[in-house]
Amino acid sequence: MREQLIQKVKDAGVVGAGGAGFPTHVKISSNARSVIVNGAECEPLLRVDQQLMDIKAAKMVRGLETVMKATGASEGIIALKSKYKHAIASLEKEIAGKPIRINILGDFYPAGDEHLTVYEATGRLVPQGGIPLKVDCIVDNVETLINIAAAIEGKPVTDTYLTITGEVPHPLTLKLPVGTSVQEALKIAGQTSLDGMKVIEGGPMMGKIIENLNQPITKTTKGLIVLFLEHPLIQKRMLPLERIAKQARISCIQCRFCTDLCPRYLLGHHLEPHKIMRTIKHLQGQEETMKMAFACSECGVCEQYACIMGLSPRAVNSMLKKELSKLGIKPAEPPAHQTADTIQAHRKVPIKRLISRLGLKNYDVSAPLSEEEHLINQVEIKLRQHVGAPSQPIVKVGQQVQKGDLIAVIPEKALGANIHASISGVVKEISDSIVISLMEGSDK
Repeated sequence: MREQLIQKVKDAGVVGAGGAGFPTHVKISSNARSVIVNGAECEPLLRVDQQLMDIKAAKMVRGLETVMKATGASEGIIALKSKYKHAIASLEKEIAGKPIRINILGDFYPAGDEHLTVYEATGRLVPQGGIPLKVDCIVDNVETLINIAAAIEGKPVTDTYLTITGEVPHPLTLKLPVGTSVQEALKIAGQTSLDGMKVIEGGPMMGKIIENLNQPITKTTKGLIVLFLEHPLIQKRMLPLERIAKQARISCIQCRFCTDLCPRYLLGHHLEPHKIMRTIKHLQGQEETMKMAFACSECGVCEQYACIMGLSPRAVNSMLKKELSKLGIKPAEPPAHQTADTIQAHRKVPIKRLISRLGLKNYDVSAPLSEEEHLINQVEIKLRQHVGAPSQPIVKVGQQVQKGDLIAVIPEKALGANIHASISGVVKEISDSIVISLMEGSDK
């Protein structure tokens, strides 16, 4: 029974629907005591999970129960914010009499960080550099569980839900075929001209600026945020690393606010960003301090909320991780006796205040979920949109495919995920992506 469940999830190509996209069949092959639903959706402006938990509560709970069966978990925990009142009401009906409970989170950032979610929901501390499984937990997000429920019914992952917001005429949350271009997605929200604007994929805290608007959305795309080029968030994102490093050397006043508000430091991780900023002046002989950068989750609290000088410890940490890895330097061992700081509960970043600091108050608006199907003429489906090896194509140029057909498979003895056609059409190109175009005369 367990093997059949896992195989169906594998066949359907389910991966984590946010973040890095870890193949779900591998995750649920482990044993765990608790399965936690990460329903916090802590990134400002995004509206996907909170609406799915309301509208698709039954399906999400079925997915959660499937993971509990596969892992042998004795409890399911749905972690979500108190302000998601409609979702809470819908979920309470679905979990009645089941070994599943709701864990209410405050409206703070980064409530959706895996380590923080596990601590809030269970009181267990995931070791620095470790994964939730180290403390008998598995964490899945909302859309992943919905995809698991669909997989059990034999339906593969062909679409993804995302919020389109910011400087667009019609902010909305919608379902689109995997491989739809960013530009095509923005047109649906009414934004046809992007002169003087930039687009962030993901949330405003951890998302990245998109340089090519023809790039496709993937199974992990959860948001597109359009902002004017002059917006402070965009200006900061566009600073070159050399400038960031120079600012750090010149302007850091060692106030240690970045450390005192760092969510991972507050969970007992050996990470003190202010000390790393101090070493940036002398990139020699400070290896132990610089190695602390490996513990950084790059949540952005330090640069967008804590630093009074407008510096970017997050970018410095990211740079150091890459440089140290090139030199073959490994992360330090985690603390032997990791404990959360007693002040941790009082140093959470309020979302409303964060949105104000980011200059996004005007964009903190409803983005209602629409299930309307949109005609997409062409998709470019990346062969690597998940952790692990790129999938291997099993189709040829010129071949006709139907939506849901298997078009790429996991390489033998590799970590990866199956990929399916997201529209019906003809395979036009195969490279590091598979391009499918709508067949002439077709409207599906």
